[in-house]
Amino acid sequence: MNKETISQSIHRIDHIKKGNLFLQVEKPCLEIGMIEKGIMRGFVYDHDGNEVTTHFYQEHDMVIGSYIPNTNTTMSVQALEDCKISVANYSQVMNNVNKDREITEIITKQFQKLNHQLQARLVSLLNLNSVEKYALFLKEYPSLLNRIPHYYIANYLGITPTQLSRARKQFINKCK
Repeated sequence: MNKETISQSIHRIDHIKKGNLFLQVEKPCLEIGMIEKGIMRGFVYDHDGNEVTTHFYQEHDMVIGSYIPNTNTTMSVQALEDCKISVANYSQVMNNVNKDREITEIITKQFQKLNHQLQARLVSLLNLNSVEKYALFLKEYPSLLNRIPHYYIANYLGITPTQLSRARKQFINKCK
């Protein structure tokens, strides 16, 4: 089977309605996706049962619930808009890494991107004030500001919606 046939044969297109889940925490991570259209968010529940947004996924982002196929997902992934997503069997994709150059390049690039975003988020949560967190969010996700509810942004940044509003005003004044 040639490269193009492998890449095309292992995926299908799914449509996920706004509000529906693509992956659910503690369920086996059997599928991997690449968003063609739409926005999704990853989230977990804290010890009080509150949702904590951990990640945003947008067009051309890979969506996974674990770095290891067939293990339980570490977070749920929900569509924030109606989404079109290319979905494949995660094990089958990983079996073709190092056998198919295109798949290897995509997986490597996407894992590097996810790792960078997760490291930036960790540093942000630990070391930055609300204005700096907001500025980093704008750098990491420049196209999301007007596409998702601001309470998800505040939740992702670890601040309240009121703190986000203040941070936005301070950021705008700082940029003038």
